[in-house]
Amino acid sequence: MSANTNQEQEIDLGQLFGKVGKLFKNLGDTIFRMIQFVTKNFIVLLVLVGLGFGLGLFLDSKANSYEHKIIVQPNFNSVDYLYNKVNLINSKIQNNDTVFLKSIGIEGPKKLTSVTVKPIVDIYNFINQHTVNIQNAQNTQNYELVKLMSESSDISKVIKDTVTSKNYENHLITVKTDGLTTDKKTMQPILEYLNKSPFYESIQKVLLENMKFKIEQDHITIKQIDTILSSFSKRSKNSSNDKMVYYNENTQLNDIISTRTGLVYNQGFQNAQLEIYNKVIKDKSQVLNIKDTKGISNKMKFVLPLLFIFIFLFFVFAKNFYNSHKLKQSK
Repeated sequence: MSANTNQEQEIDLGQLFGKVGKLFKNLGDTIFRMIQFVTKNFIVLLVLVGLGFGLGLFLDSKANSYEHKIIVQPNFNSVDYLYNKVNLINSKIQNNDTVFLKSIGIEGPKKLTSVTVKPIVDIYNFINQHTVNIQNAQNTQNYELVKLMSESSDISKVIKDTVTSKNYENHLITVKTDGLTTDKKTMQPILEYLNKSPFYESIQKVLLENMKFKIEQDHITIKQIDTILSSFSKRSKNSSNDKMVYYNENTQLNDIISTRTGLVYNQGFQNAQLEIYNKVIKDKSQVLNIKDTKGISNKMKFVLPLLFIFIFLFFVFAKNFYNSHKLKQSK
């Protein structure tokens, strides 16, 4: 019984080694045929690589894909509105709806290839940012929000999360075109379209009126404080030294000065906000006509040589396949 088992094991091992040897032989034959094919067609392959690289280099130099970037700040909680409007424009571009694009003032709409928007991740500014109405509480709320969200998830994921990222102050609109463009032809029409919203324009109007009224009232209050301080200064000059000590220790005067300082700071801040809030979607900066070096159109010098070689191999395979079947039929 044991002898039969040993004999079977020897047969199995022999078959295994035989199959392995056959596999290596077939692999060696395949490598040899590949080397033989390359050697036989070396000149043709070299010409195809050179031709593909040269033609690809020429096409890359003629590529006309450009990017144009605008940094914007959506005001009055209009972030979702901004994203929906940009997505609408992009869908019209993809559907080749030149009538719509012309209707919003874009010149040469066929040149447009895409319009996208994404948040500019700035977690530090998000934590420290404040609004006109809630200056001291907003940054604390944002900090507590990020802290709470990070306790149950990875902080890097929280920072890039859609819910968080839409609350960042600045967002980047990227416009892509075939060929150069100008601010007047493309960018301004897009910005004007984004700023056309009766709903947000009404909110803007009310907020700006409130801000201007607040600035006026603060200005009146500052003048009143200045009158009080001027009066105190005159009286202090005519007072004795013991009264000077009394006034220096008067905490009410310190409170008045502190209040004036805060009002002056608020006035400067609110005047700056008036400039920012003069548009629903406020454009802060833009850069035009950046050559796009990431697209497939700028990699043709690598794509075309591979494509030419693939086509050549396909024809060689098709020819050999046809000849072999024709030979079988003739027999």
